[in-house]
Amino acid sequence: MKIKLPVIIIAAVMLLSSCSQVYTPALYHQDIAYMPKPASFDKESTANYASAGLNMYTNTNFNDVLVSGQLNLSRAHTFENFNVAYGAFGSFGDYQTGSNDKAKANYFRDKFFGAVGGRFSANFYVHQDRADIRFIGVEAAYSHEFGDYADFRKFLVTQPGYKVDARTDLFSIGLTSEVLFHNQNDTDFQHGIRGYLGTTLGYNPINNEFYSGDTATQRMFRNIYPKASYFIKFKDYFGTIEVGSAVFLRAGLKF
Repeated sequence: MKIKLPVIIIAAVMLLSSCSQVYTPALYHQDIAYMPKPASFDKESTANYASAGLNMYTNTNFNDVLVSGQLNLSRAHTFENFNVAYGAFGSFGDYQTGSNDKAKANYFRDKFFGAVGGRFSANFYVHQDRADIRFIGVEAAYSHEFGDYADFRKFLVTQPGYKVDARTDLFSIGLTSEVLFHNQNDTDFQHGIRGYLGTTLGYNPINNEFYSGDTATQRMFRNIYPKASYFIKFKDYFGTIEVGSAVFLRAGLKF
């Protein structure tokens, strides 16, 4: 064991060092976010929502950190047994590398990134007791990235030794299921629990090059990603907590 332990540590360091040569889009698997909609027991069937949030996550190989702020604006409609929401968002953040090797080619400590985009969400639902059970839902998001980190990835495509997804336009889509319910005798105090399972469409050179040895099952789980969301609303104020490959905290106002 005393002989094997240093070998394992060295191998782990080498692995992390090689992973630092892999760069993905800043919003890869981060473009989907919970979109509030009026409940069937709300007084209004149409509402607007504005919110701001903080997103914290790592890159694909868990060695670099991304922190971003986000602004969201959306509009939603609820009909009998069906609802829909659509909106726009802007995200601005910092990509911080986990490497401290300043002698390494193309070393950087952090780079700015930004993105703008739109989202769409729709669900069928049934009302039961104090809850709307939303099922057969679909979520979609489009985002366009800009900034120093996007320019850096475009440059690295021309350099040897890097595995880079230089895309700045992402489109993600997936299925959702949600339960939204209100407190006893108080429809203004609401809670929602939503699950999402989706993927980002388009050609991903990292999956086809860096992970070319993956089995079909491994490739499927690498491309499909889950996300769980908790929604709380009191009168016209709401908040969300979302977890998956990131932690996303948000607070907002319904109007």
